[in-house]
Amino acid sequence: MSIVLGALLGIGLLLVASPLLWPDRGLPRTRRAGAASVRDELQLAGLGSVPIGVVAAVAGLLGVIAAALAQAVFGLPVLTAVAGVLGLASVPAAVHARAIRRRAANRAVWPEVVDHLVAAVRAGMSLPDAVGALGTLGPVATRAPFAAFDAEYRRTGNFGVAVDRLKARLADPVADRILETLRMAREVGGSEITQVLRGLSGYLREDAALRAEVRSRQSWIRNAARLGVAAPWLLLLVLAAKPETLRAYDSPMGSALLLTGLVLTFVAYRSMIALGRIPEERRWFQ
Repeated sequence: MSIVLGALLGIGLLLVASPLLWPDRGLPRTRRAGAASVRDELQLAGLGSVPIGVVAAVAGLLGVIAAALAQAVFGLPVLTAVAGVLGLASVPAAVHARAIRRRAANRAVWPEVVDHLVAAVRAGMSLPDAVGALGTLGPVATRAPFAAFDAEYRRTGNFGVAVDRLKARLADPVADRILETLRMAREVGGSEITQVLRGLSGYLREDAALRAEVRSRQSWIRNAARLGVAAPWLLLLVLAAKPETLRAYDSPMGSALLLTGLVLTFVAYRSMIALGRIPEERRWFQ
């Protein structure tokens, strides 16, 4: 009975903390399909050519391997299940982390991209040519997508379709805003495009500088929290070298203790992440 009451208490605490752990991001009603969201993450992580099925298969394989290793080393069903879940989640977590790093790196590049566009427009180049020139003259990190845009526009002559595919390749909200500004300027005209782009470049520089400062101040807090989360489980691994430790946890009470510790660790870590989260821009133009 005490185990059941403890489990109910843990579930209740998790439900109470759920608004903080998983806040409502206010997504519009026309929510993108899950596959499209995953494809955006893969594209931003530099894995756009990898099929989603391959990623899922690799994640499943790692989950099975991790569970088998945990069963061979510890022989505890609880740790085997946890290791399988962690192995399964390792691939999505790695892709997500790489996508976040790429987006943070690109955030410092977009002002330079806008500056190139302003210089090209002022030099008398058309908008398609100005965008295509970024494939050779723009920042190295974004040359490949813009080179693909240039090749596609020269092949089809359709600026709108080429821009849509470029947005899909970049999978970045800042790129969406820049490209939609260029699309509107091409479709309806306007002599203030350079002023608009300059204002956007200034805003992007200020936003990138502010985010970099906040992340640098939060880095030591995040690292300390990660160390605090990992420390008890590293200690458990050390103690697991003794057979009597494994026998102590190979019981209903031991399993309940491990599960409670896992839930508390997860809630504490997610709370730390939620409190230190910097709001990310959403892709409004897709």
